Amino acid sequence: MASFKELLQASFKSTDTEEWLDVHFTRPIGLVFALFWNKLGVHPNVITILSIFLGVAAGWMFHYTDLPHNIWGVVLLMLANFCDSTDGQMARLTGKKTLIGRMLDGFSGDVWFVAVYAAIAWRLMPENIPFTNVQWGLWSWVLCAIAGFLCHSPQSSLSDYYRQIHLFFLKGKEGSELDNYEQQRGVYERYKQEGNVAGQLFFYNYANYCRSQEKRTPQFQAFFKKFKALPSPVELPSPVGEGSGVRLQFLAGSRPLMPYTNILTFNTRAIVCYISCLINQPWIYPVFEITVMQGLYVYMHRKHESLCAELSKQL
Repeated sequence: MASFKELLQASFKSTDTEEWLDVHFTRPIGLVFALFWNKLGVHPNVITILSIFLGVAAGWMFHYTDLPHNIWGVVLLMLANFCDSTDGQMARLTGKKTLIGRMLDGFSGDVWFVAVYAAIAWRLMPENIPFTNVQWGLWSWVLCAIAGFLCHSPQSSLSDYYRQIHLFFLKGKEGSELDNYEQQRGVYERYKQEGNVAGQLFFYNYANYCRSQEKRTPQFQAFFKKFKALPSPVELPSPVGEGSGVRLQFLAGSRPLMPYTNILTFNTRAIVCYISCLINQPWIYPVFEITVMQGLYVYMHRKHESLCAELSKQL
C-alpha cells in the first residue's frame, strides 16, 4: 500500500505547476479529505458542488464589517479551497476525471469570487472613498466589476491555459487538459444532435472558454500548429527525434513563468482579500487586482508570446 507521501506526490499535477503553499499546506489537507470522502464513495463532483456553497457563504460573511463575521468568511473560503483541492486530487488518484468535473471546478471558483466581489461592493457603498469625504455608492460596484470581470477572469483563464500547455509539453496529452475550441465545438454539435440540453450548455460555454484563450495567444497558436506538424509523436510524454529539442526549449522558457500562473490563481488573491477585509479596508483587494495582479498578467502574457514567437521562427 502506498504511503501518504507517495499518494501526495501522485496527486500533484507536476512540481513545475504546484505552488509552495499548496504543496506544504493545501494539498496535504486536501489529500486527507480526499481519502476520507473516497472511503465513503463520494464522487469528486459532489465535493466541487459543496465548495460552491461554502464559497458563496464566505462571500456573504465578507459583506459584514465586524471581525467575527470576517473571520468566518476566511474560514469558509479556506474550506471551499480545501474542497477544490480535494476533488482534483481524488480525480487524479481514482481516475474519476471528467471534462464536466473540470468545468465544474472552474465554475466553482468563479462563483466564489463573484460572491466575494458582490459582498465587497455592497460593503463599500455607505463608506467613504479613501482620502475623501465622498461615499463610494455605486462606484464600489464599478470598481469590483472592473476587478472581477475585466481583470480577475482573464487572468485566471490564461493562467489555467498556460499551466495546461506546460503540462502538455511536460507529460503529453494524457498528463494535461489542453483542449481547443474546434474539438469542443464538435462535442457541442454532437450533443445538439442528440438533444442533450445539459451537454449542449456545458460544451457551448467550454468551447467559448477555449476560444477566448486561443484568441489571446496568437503566437502560441502559430507555434503549436508548426510543432504538431513535426514527425515526432508529440502525444507521448517523452517525444524523441526532431520535436524533442524544441519541446525542451519550450519547457525551459515556460518553467520560469509558472510561478506567475500560481500567483494569478487562488492563494495570493485570497490572502490579500483576507487581510483587506480583516483590517476593514476591503477596497484594497479590488485595487490590488486592477494594479498588481493585472501588471503580472500583462508581463506573463508578453513573455509567453515572445517565447512562442522565437520558437516558431526556429521551426
